[in-house]
Amino acid sequence: MSGKSTDTPAAKPRKRKARAEVAEPPVARSRLRRALMWLGRGLGAIAGFYAALILLFSFVPPPINLYQLGEAWRLGGIEKDWVSWEEIAPVMGRSAVAAEDANFCNHWGFDMAAIRAAIEAGSNRGASTISQQVVKNVFLWHNRTWIRKAMEAVLTPVVELVWSKQRILEVYLNVAEFDEGVFGVQAAAQHHFGVDAKDLTALQAARLAAVLPDPQDRSASEPTSFVRNRTRAIISGAETIAADGRSACFED
Repeated sequence: MSGKSTDTPAAKPRKRKARAEVAEPPVARSRLRRALMWLGRGLGAIAGFYAALILLFSFVPPPINLYQLGEAWRLGGIEKDWVSWEEIAPVMGRSAVAAEDANFCNHWGFDMAAIRAAIEAGSNRGASTISQQVVKNVFLWHNRTWIRKAMEAVLTPVVELVWSKQRILEVYLNVAEFDEGVFGVQAAAQHHFGVDAKDLTALQAARLAAVLPDPQDRSASEPTSFVRNRTRAIISGAETIAADGRSACFED
């Protein structure tokens, strides 16, 4: 009997310990499920927010973006004036495409040939399409963090799916910077040449396109030899894409 009395008390703590160890994993799993649930809700809210903006800006002009706000704060104000596609000279659209994204009509947001060429050259220069630039300018910000690049990669195909090519180019020409604090083709045409965007000549349009993507170090109205040479190449490129059909997706 003495052997039994000593064995029984020793067995009880072991049972209680075993029960405690079994009870812990469900609590941990519950916390993980709650964390994943809140993460999913957060991502869903972000996705819904951007989906609503993409739908809204498919027909409403974007009022201002983060970069413009920063420049307005830094400079004490900016010049910008939205104009519709019908108020932009057709040659301006062709010039911008020739300068920045000659295959604009042939891709779904990413120019894979340009990306491969950039990777082989060890640089991402020249690989960003007009669609990607619109996503960056309208919806995101201007640094090169991985999160911004990842969001750009997700949003660009959505914009391509919802917006027409003409709408993408229209927004691009209205939000692009053409001089320090000068945003949009209408403000740029007035600032550099004293004309409206609809009255731009082929030379003026090419000059404006030539300052992209470095408008703070290049001038359309006071061109350097580099800008002059680039202007001639853009005029030729704009004529080429008009002739071979690569402007058909955005021209009426």
